Amino acid sequence: MDDTVSNRLNQLEQKFAAMGQDMASYLEGLLQADYLTYWNYIHLETLLSLQNPKTAYPDELIFVTYHQITELYFKLVLHEIRQIAEASPLTAEFFTARMQRVNQYFQLLEDSFSIMVTGMEREQFLKFRMALLPSSGFQSVQFREIEIVSTDFRNLLIAPPEEPSFIDDLYEFLYWKQGATELATQQKTLTLRQFDQHYKPRLVRLGESFESKNLYHRYQQFSQGSQAPNELIATLREYDWRVNVRWKLAHLRSAVQYLHKEPEAIKATGGTNWQAYLPPMQQQRVFFPSLWSAEELQNWGQSLHQPAPRC
Repeated sequence: MDDTVSNRLNQLEQKFAAMGQDMASYLEGLLQADYLTYWNYIHLETLLSLQNPKTAYPDELIFVTYHQITELYFKLVLHEIRQIAEASPLTAEFFTARMQRVNQYFQLLEDSFSIMVTGMEREQFLKFRMALLPSSGFQSVQFREIEIVSTDFRNLLIAPPEEPSFIDDLYEFLYWKQGATELATQQKTLTLRQFDQHYKPRLVRLGESFESKNLYHRYQQFSQGSQAPNELIATLREYDWRVNVRWKLAHLRSAVQYLHKEPEAIKATGGTNWQAYLPPMQQQRVFFPSLWSAEELQNWGQSLHQPAPRC
């Protein structure tokens, strides 16, 4: 027998023996198993069956498929951030490498968003969107999770109480809730009520579990007593800028393309106030406030170009 094969068999025997398992039985299972195919590995037929437009307008397939692709990239973003949260010890190299991956995911998402801006016929969109009420991209729980695991919970709030509070109490002060609240009555839209009912417990638990391991907290732990490497700082600044400025401006351009109309703009499907909710200059959401100067924060969202790193 080839030495390589013999060594592998010995390693397998040690592995299964440590777990009290019989290696011969596992080898028999391997002998009986069929070869793995690409389509079975990625569940291709299942994947391609998940696009189910609600109307006969052809461009709706573009709309639903693109949103599903976006959610898959969000899943990868959360996967990378959880690795940073759980790493022990957390090194600068690991932190930087994982955040560079995250930035690549958001760059791909931003670059591909032109599909949403110019890749559909406006008349088709304005018709098939009416069959989607009251659902809205506002209800993307994974994006809310990305925000929560990225920074201290209070950085996502508007006018929170001054005294320390539980995450469950602070949840009602999340900034994005104003985007789905009727200005005149201050009542939650159905879109927001549905979202809260379905996801509030999950988001509160996430906020509680990431209080001491969100990205900002991990950076602060890492940088205590020493200057964090410039490459890590630059990577975190890029992430902050991509998520809180460029990604939201991409959505704003899409909303203007399809919903802006004189003399009165068209309402979003979920009743969200997109004119006030989407512009980053108005929201001023920042994940890592200590990484930006006062001038940079004051001019936040006024330009697509990321400010140059500080020396």
